[in-house]
Amino acid sequence: MPQPRILILRAPGTNCDAETAYAFQCAGGQPQVLHLNQLLESPHLAAEYQILCLPGGFSYGDDVAAGRIFANQIRHHLSDVLATFREAGKLILGICNGFQVLIKSGLLDTDDSQGPVASLVWNNSGRFLDTWVRLRVDGNQCVFLAGTDRLFLPIAHAEGKFVARDQQVLDQLGAAGQLALRYDSAPGETEATNPNGSMADVAGMCDATGRVFGMMPHPERFIDPTQHPQWTRLAEEPEGEGLKLFRNAVGYFC
Repeated sequence: MPQPRILILRAPGTNCDAETAYAFQCAGGQPQVLHLNQLLESPHLAAEYQILCLPGGFSYGDDVAAGRIFANQIRHHLSDVLATFREAGKLILGICNGFQVLIKSGLLDTDDSQGPVASLVWNNSGRFLDTWVRLRVDGNQCVFLAGTDRLFLPIAHAEGKFVARDQQVLDQLGAAGQLALRYDSAPGETEATNPNGSMADVAGMCDATGRVFGMMPHPERFIDPTQHPQWTRLAEEPEGEGLKLFRNAVGYFC
């Protein structure tokens, strides 16, 4: 399959769908943006794609909680369709608000008999954060992070603090390689720069297969090297670091 098809699923308030589609296009994929209502009306459309991406933004104005309404629409109306999508060996990516949707909809397999084992809540600062962060990849479980050790990407969120139900759950997720992306320390420092207070410095999580991945940073905002905040002071690079994730996704089917 030389050019996998990517479904960029947006909802009212989503605002990163165009950039995300462009990133997949630059990586060699064939993206298409669909409104959630289109998929609700015709759920069979999901079978036409190999990759599903839930982009960033403020779906439904983040009323109730970030990503909650979008997640409920999936949980109550599309769970069977997207479970089939996932079980067919396809890929699912959630970025920022999309990560919040993934974890609250159950698509990341974070539910057990007691309910969700993890969630994303308000930053420790109690406010919206917009900055760049250093990240390190933990393990080799995640398809999207294959061949990557470290990243430098922007974040923009108010409810990005990753929390697990308890320490036992956190340890189990870590041992399984599912806490795939963590906030890292700056050069010369030993302590990670954790912008939101996430437990274990978690910035992204995958499911047990490594094919479903949610992350708070925005890789689609660092596709071109000139998007780096200090690009004029750095050595010239052919592309931004975020493009690697999209190349990995497209390459998975090539």
